[in-house]
Amino acid sequence: MITDSKGSEWAVILGASSGFGAASAVKLAEDGFNIFGIHLDRQATMPNVQEIVNKIKSYNVKCRFFNVNAADEVKRGEIIAEIKSIAEGKPIIKVLIHSLAFGSLKPFVPLNDEQAVTKAQMEMTLDVMAHSLVYWVQDLVVNNLLLKKARIFAMTSSGGHSSIPYYGAVSAAKAALESHIRQLSTELGYMEVAVNAILAGVTDTPALRKIPGNIPMVEVAKRKNPRTRLTTPEDVAKVISLLCKDGGEWISGGLVHADGGEDVVQFVGQNLSTGISILKI
Repeated sequence: MITDSKGSEWAVILGASSGFGAASAVKLAEDGFNIFGIHLDRQATMPNVQEIVNKIKSYNVKCRFFNVNAADEVKRGEIIAEIKSIAEGKPIIKVLIHSLAFGSLKPFVPLNDEQAVTKAQMEMTLDVMAHSLVYWVQDLVVNNLLLKKARIFAMTSSGGHSSIPYYGAVSAAKAALESHIRQLSTELGYMEVAVNAILAGVTDTPALRKIPGNIPMVEVAKRKNPRTRLTTPEDVAKVISLLCKDGGEWISGGLVHADGGEDVVQFVGQNLSTGISILKI
């Protein structure tokens, strides 16, 4: 149900059809936000997209989904133009979530018959998974669409500060994304906009399943996490929901760990609460 305070406020979610983006879209709709969802899906996965749209609409909010490449400059301009037509000259965007997972998973230095990441693949990964956040923020601000005390979130990972096999280009993108978060937090301070990177724990998402070695990664995460389970998209969506409430604008410029304490466990030993052995990774 739309409340008087939030009935006219919208959230823009980049990567709204699966994982963290989809869960956040549904949770924010439950909180009363209207949803602009940007996603890139083929015909085979469109039934899942429609299911998400139906869930959003069940909360009696407005919903508009765009099946386009969120990193495409022309498509971004078309969506911004549509948002402006709805806004009618007033800022309406309270939340922007960057949850784009589309990048190259190749080694920097090839072994045997492997193919190394190319210049084009490296640049594409950085553009989609990091730089596109800046371009969306620029367009929202320049077109007077971003509300004062808005919230901006970008999904990062432990790859932003650690090495994972085949994850080099994505690691570079996550590190760049975290840098963009710090810079945007500083430059948007005059608007009291909160800008944060969300560091989720290992989560069983379509993006994770594309990473070579994801099965042992999941097994280690379950043993490593103090809660003895993986993070879920819904866990992260609830954290984002909390940070969108009044007062959340004072948390800005850094990493928010939404992982049940997983990332801080770095030693060989036992989980103090369960006695389960912990592996150093």
